[in-house]
Amino acid sequence: MAGKILIIGACGQIGTELTLKLRDIYGNDQVVASDIREGSEELMSSGPFEAADATDEARIEALIDQYNISEVYLMAAMLSATAEKAPMKAWNLNMDSLFHILNFTKDKKIKKVFWPSSIAVFGPTTPKNDTPQTTIMEPSTVYGISKQTGERWCEYFHDKYGVDVRSLRYPGIISYKTLPGGGTTDYAIEIFHEALKNKAYTSFLAENTGLPMMYMDDAIKATINIMEAPSEKIKVRSSYNLSALSFTPKVLSEAIQKEIPEFKISYEPDFRQKIADSWPSSIDDSEARKDWQWKHDFDMQSLVKEMLAGVSEQLKTAK
Repeated sequence: MAGKILIIGACGQIGTELTLKLRDIYGNDQVVASDIREGSEELMSSGPFEAADATDEARIEALIDQYNISEVYLMAAMLSATAEKAPMKAWNLNMDSLFHILNFTKDKKIKKVFWPSSIAVFGPTTPKNDTPQTTIMEPSTVYGISKQTGERWCEYFHDKYGVDVRSLRYPGIISYKTLPGGGTTDYAIEIFHEALKNKAYTSFLAENTGLPMMYMDDAIKATINIMEAPSEKIKVRSSYNLSALSFTPKVLSEAIQKEIPEFKISYEPDFRQKIADSWPSSIDDSEARKDWQWKHDFDMQSLVKEMLAGVSEQLKTAK
């Protein structure tokens, strides 16, 4: 690679594991992590880190120049549940950071950009089952509105200026390595911690709320795959649908009970229920599978086994 990689928002849930994986592939010094706060000890000790606000255009430009950056992964964002509590702050973070990077790419300061979108771009009028790549998009959350707007700008900058921007509509991401960051799908992480600690969990979503989900390793794999694909293979320049699994809190709890028979779940839906109800229950990602050969690795039971083993190890270490 001619230049280095900059990851903005490197200390978040996806950013942390993406940074470590990219350092593993390209070398520690080739991948510069940046965030507004410091991250895990593993991330901080494995390669260069720079404190930076994703909305600070001058600071981001200085890092691009300092490190001879050729690719940017813009992972900084305020997620769905948190964004509902601070709408304008979420809009400013999610949109300003994207504009800065798109403009730097347009001006040839960087060559390639990854920007994550989300199933939040869909809304209550979107077909809920096997949601197609191109469909009705009327998001009802601040997060979804910002991501849908971002998709339109990504496609515009590609069509108008030739900007090489690539994007995925992430489903709910499940991981034990980093704490969840205020998303509507966070129950699917919390449930494992509570199952091991207390043998019980109270879900903030109703038992039959089906949502698209994915194990973190698959999300990282998809992100790197789309960035490594030849440019001519990327046919969708707004954002690709991405899918692996779809399940409800009830189905997940039953999978956990196969490993921990005494585990019990109860349900007390809160404000996040309304957000979840506006999202698809399953996604058609056939275009990603066709264009750049996307394929997920983790099924339900392998995900549950990995999560229980990982969280169990964390709890032992914390004692």
